[in-house]
Amino acid sequence: MSNPVPITVAHGDGIGPEIMDATLTILREAGAALSIEPIEIGEAVYKRGLTAGIEPSAWESLRRTKVFLKAPITTPQGGGFKSLNVTVRKTLGLYANVRPCVAYAPYVDTKHPGMDLVIVRENEEDVYGGIEHQQTPEVVQCLKLITQPGSEKIVRYAFEYAVRNKRKKVTCFTKDNIMKMTDGLFHKTFDEVGAEYPDIEKEHWIVDIGAAKMADTPTAFDVIVMPNLYGDILSDVAAQIAGSVGLAGSANIGEQCAMFEAIHGSAPRRAGQNLANPSGLLLGGVMMLVHINQAGVAARVHNAWLRTIEDGIHTYDIFQEGVSKQKVGTREFARAVCDRLGKLPEKLKAVNYTAVPSDKIKSWTRKPRPTKETIGIDVFLDWTPGAPDELAAQLQKLQTDGLPLTMITNRGTKVWPDGMPETFCTDHWRCRFRSKSGGPVPHSELSALLSRIAAAGLDFIKTENLCKFDGKESYSRGQGE
Repeated sequence: MSNPVPITVAHGDGIGPEIMDATLTILREAGAALSIEPIEIGEAVYKRGLTAGIEPSAWESLRRTKVFLKAPITTPQGGGFKSLNVTVRKTLGLYANVRPCVAYAPYVDTKHPGMDLVIVRENEEDVYGGIEHQQTPEVVQCLKLITQPGSEKIVRYAFEYAVRNKRKKVTCFTKDNIMKMTDGLFHKTFDEVGAEYPDIEKEHWIVDIGAAKMADTPTAFDVIVMPNLYGDILSDVAAQIAGSVGLAGSANIGEQCAMFEAIHGSAPRRAGQNLANPSGLLLGGVMMLVHINQAGVAARVHNAWLRTIEDGIHTYDIFQEGVSKQKVGTREFARAVCDRLGKLPEKLKAVNYTAVPSDKIKSWTRKPRPTKETIGIDVFLDWTPGAPDELAAQLQKLQTDGLPLTMITNRGTKVWPDGMPETFCTDHWRCRFRSKSGGPVPHSELSALLSRIAAAGLDFIKTENLCKFDGKESYSRGQGE
């Protein structure tokens, strides 16, 4: 046996300890060379007053082993408790979330026999920065952040995954017909990186119709890469329409560390009853074995699992009268998989893994910075709803000849000049002041404008500079502008 690879293991909450015990039993009997370092996370840690759900000492283990096998946890209800998954992913730079979604017909009920797709989800940015503010009594805001390096890293990972796993097509989902700058950047990066992979078929779908197509005809897709929010939602949808969320494993890959888990939650109502299906966590463990260069053991485990499913040995959640042969509990299912180690499925497709170190992926490098000019400012006001013309009249008294008021929007829709009386307005107004010449405006002039607005008794709650990068205007127009 090769030298054991240190991994950090968390048994989690609810059904977590049961499915983790089952998973580790199978991995050990299959010959996985692992040195396990247990840590405590989740509900008990939250209840000790640590709102992140993880002890500071646990980070030392994670940073040393760089491999984390994690069972589901329970996050207490109520404010103040942060998502541990998001915390770990962002703290350790786990930028790629990989979720294979496979149908196992006829042994697991599905409307989509033959479905075999992989969702690669960006894992660190988008609205998951959790940057939110209440700006007025009527309006709250969540910032959506899409970065060029974040987009490039995840898109490149998707193409590299396709190459390594002999996948033929990579599809990108965005909503860049509406969010032309954020989702537009993701789409543009997909096109640029995709050009480096001429042997892989490439396509782009607007996310709403793409999601409908995936739900109806998932066999039309192979690898799908998406920004964080879309990927979070649609990977659960894909897992469920394949057969069951309970069968799906997940990998979270970074440049230095990686985390492996089931995609389902801790299911506290099923805890301690020897009922839970360990398959999601086990298949996450299979992905972990590939990652740590134990591909042969990974295939041994996965094929034994496929044979168990094929033989009709099923837990309650996938048991079907007339299809399943035996309903078993968590421990019995694990035993059945162990008994089939070394066997291949006879009807389901057997798997074969080739370990390729993740450091073979080309690193992102910072591009030269473009020339930046500030040519104006959007000032957001908390102002009691009234006629937009009334607000414009107040602001025009504060403008200068070189920095005039050019537009007011409410919830993104232009209401001045030439607004429509039917447009519903809240107490949150974006007021755009733009250089008359289109040239640069010094920050001192912007500060002076804000001082005049404050002196006039108007409550500005946020500002965004209007910029040009290499001479190109880099901000959105108002809807209707």
